[in-house]
Amino acid sequence: MPKPTFLHLSKDKQDTLLQAAKKEFSRVPLHEASIANIIKCAGIPRGSFYQYFEGKEDLYFYMLNQFSKKNNERFMAILKEREGNLFDTFIESFRYMAKNQMSQENQNFFKHAFLNMNYKLENTLANHVYEENQKNQYQQMISSINQEQLNIHDEKELHQVIKIIMAVTFQNLVQMFVKELTDEEATKTYILQLELLKRGLLKEEQ
Repeated sequence: MPKPTFLHLSKDKQDTLLQAAKKEFSRVPLHEASIANIIKCAGIPRGSFYQYFEGKEDLYFYMLNQFSKKNNERFMAILKEREGNLFDTFIESFRYMAKNQMSQENQNFFKHAFLNMNYKLENTLANHVYEENQKNQYQQMISSINQEQLNIHDEKELHQVIKIIMAVTFQNLVQMFVKELTDEEATKTYILQLELLKRGLLKEEQ
């Protein structure tokens, strides 16, 4: 996370550094990214960079964390609009993410993120949606879900349902870049998979 000196910068100066970082992280994956390129583009000395962040990883995960926060805010807004319908909310959220991440401005940044997905990356992106260490946000979401629509017995099962849908969501986002799908193609496959989950996979015995 950023040091207090970064948070005390004006919004314009923060945005300049973040845009420079996004340009570099869009050019190459995190492990190949160069701090030298970032500070050159941002027009700041190397010493200033380290007054703001511990290193490029710190900056990168801060950017993903900010993205995750915005996604969570949008998710909660959709959940309320859909009157707690969990599946409709995930589909609408995925539709937006797919379209946003495949836009010319964001495509390469998210391509590198999802094609180099690991536990820390996935945990950062999902952190503001279902992780239990985000107690307030988690409880707010739980209380907004219409549990009467779901075939579950308690909150523990609901938590597992959300984790399953999140796993499907991330896999579809990864596949969108691996297979170079359009946002429409990716969304169509995602909806099909969620419909299968809604329907259930095991036939009842006659």
